[in-house]
Amino acid sequence: VVLPSQHTVNKMTVTIKKAGEVAAKTASKALTSQRAVTAAEAPNVKPAVESTKSTMMPWKGWFESFLEDKLGQERFKKYRELVYYKPDDIHDLHQIPYPSTKIPISKDDPKKTAQFRYPSPGSQGPVRIPTADPGTTQEDPFNTSYYTRDTGRRGLDPAWKNPELEKIKVELMDPSDPDVEDLKAQIEAGPESSPGNKGRFATGPSNFDTTGGLRATMSASHEALEASLDANMPDHLPYPDWYDKQEELVAWYEERDLPVPFGAIGYGTVPREGRIARW
Repeated sequence: VVLPSQHTVNKMTVTIKKAGEVAAKTASKALTSQRAVTAAEAPNVKPAVESTKSTMMPWKGWFESFLEDKLGQERFKKYRELVYYKPDDIHDLHQIPYPSTKIPISKDDPKKTAQFRYPSPGSQGPVRIPTADPGTTQEDPFNTSYYTRDTGRRGLDPAWKNPELEKIKVELMDPSDPDVEDLKAQIEAGPESSPGNKGRFATGPSNFDTTGGLRATMSASHEALEASLDANMPDHLPYPDWYDKQEELVAWYEERDLPVPFGAIGYGTVPREGRIARW
């Protein structure tokens, strides 16, 4: 094997350094005027923050201008409203608006507008997209456990059912029954077993997890699991359509001396004609 000499290595290093300096000088150059770029220029051209403000169709609107000049502004406006469909549409009935079109986005402030793809996404820095909320177990990319946030199966473990629901069941039973007293004592004592193995692994006990034992199933505990499930319980459940008019619905039934049903009827029901068989 023939190794290159030190002189050759130094020469190659200088050549690479000069090439890097040239590339750095040509990189991220913004265009001074709007023009097409070649495939070779594309990686080194910095995108413009905004599009061109000069129209690329200077001939557009010449016929309307001609008619407005001959007919007068008032008569031209009447003819325009008669012939055109939505003549005052700010997008000119285009599905994708022009970059220069300023769209009002506020009812109170007429100066507050937005423009299509402004500023240009290519001229902005990279977007930070977090994969998980800070401080949660999902922030660790190596923590793939799902049981710590599996609220859908909560209470299905026969060794540790929903304590609140079990207490309600016991309260509805006969308090003088000895079996009911035993059930109360079991609920108060809690489960005798744990979902894991109390921190004892195949290689022996371990205390590597300081977050309550949920990092590994072998060190999990009911108390830590219940706390994690409480933190992950859904809080975005929607309200029913009749939620804001409950008093009105109750008053309607009470005025007619009728029992008040659960919820409200009449919303989304099929009309009579739709329930008649076509045959």
